[in-house]
Amino acid sequence: MAIEVRPATVFDDVKTMVGPKRPDANVCWCLSYRIPSKENMSLQGPARGEKVAELMERGPIGVLAYDGDEVVGWAAVAPRADTTFARTRTIPHVDGLEVWAVWCIRVRPGHRGKGISHSLLAGAVEYARSQGAPAIEGYPVDNEGEKVDLTMAYVGTRALFEKAGFRKAADTTSVINGFPRVLMRLELR
Repeated sequence: MAIEVRPATVFDDVKTMVGPKRPDANVCWCLSYRIPSKENMSLQGPARGEKVAELMERGPIGVLAYDGDEVVGWAAVAPRADTTFARTRTIPHVDGLEVWAVWCIRVRPGHRGKGISHSLLAGAVEYARSQGAPAIEGYPVDNEGEKVDLTMAYVGTRALFEKAGFRKAADTTSVINGFPRVLMRLELR
């Protein structure tokens, strides 16, 4: 299996990875950290996908992993300043560097356990680097090897980020699925 990771430019592939099975469903669409909470809560059903399509008109909103022509994974990546992480009180700013953030890594059922999350994280790093990012951050759980509920595993684990060369830069007060989140950073310059 040769996984290729590319910037997310094909709406239908993004929809496959983060959209609903039913058009009227109010699933995340990976908007929770991308747009202000009030706007996120107001978007219902098809309006959520329409917002993603609108955002994609400005450029890629993440990266996608492909096994041949089949999309099998997704990672959200953008400048931290363009996300709600810019204003959160639970995840600190380490310094004034204009870092990028990767906050959601998702692999399709049937493709998990094959290292695709590692490919996605590497692809997110490369995309951020290609856009001139001086550093990239992630906010994974520090689960110390314990099992993370699949619905909350999208943030990744500290071990995943460490294997990609990230180092812990700060503790946070954010908790997911009972596990503390840590701020992991990789310098790109």
